[in-house]
Amino acid sequence: MSIAIITGPPGAGKTTVASRLAGSSRLGVHLVGDQVFHWIAAGFVPPWMAGTSRQNGTVIRATAAAAVQFADGGYDVFVDGIIGPWFLPHWLEAAGRGRPMHYFVLRPSRQVAVMRAVGRRSPDDLVDPNPVGKMFDAFADLGRFEAHVLDSSSQDIDATVAAVRQGLRGGRYLLDPSDEVV
Repeated sequence: MSIAIITGPPGAGKTTVASRLAGSSRLGVHLVGDQVFHWIAAGFVPPWMAGTSRQNGTVIRATAAAAVQFADGGYDVFVDGIIGPWFLPHWLEAAGRGRPMHYFVLRPSRQVAVMRAVGRRSPDDLVDPNPVGKMFDAFADLGRFEAHVLDSSSQDIDATVAAVRQGLRGGRYLLDPSDEVV
């Protein structure tokens, strides 16, 4: 079945979009990337801190491996998490090059992303505007991956879900072989 990565900065709507898409599939899985970080019981470092590349790469590979297992089991998999192009080599190492994957970058304006992120109330949500802003900046210029960006600034969640569904049907956001090497 299919794997769709729904990424972007905090406050972009990744979790809500992925949850709705998975819930509306005949066989759907919503794989929450942030939860995989919580599996680390000792030695966890917030992933936006310096010196976390080994930890973050391990989490990305574990998330990709889980996504592949569900897809191979017949599920449509919707992964939400911070999976910028800089993580795609780790992702593809675990998922296998050549496997069809949709890659959506939800990117509202900085103001909208920060407002949404700091307004969240769940205990595990990142609401500190400093790392939220830094993560937004990491998605500001994606080079050749700009073609995978959906600007959700003025969309409500239903419109964003509809745009992603349309992208899935049309294959517009599929990673192609030239995207696999970053």
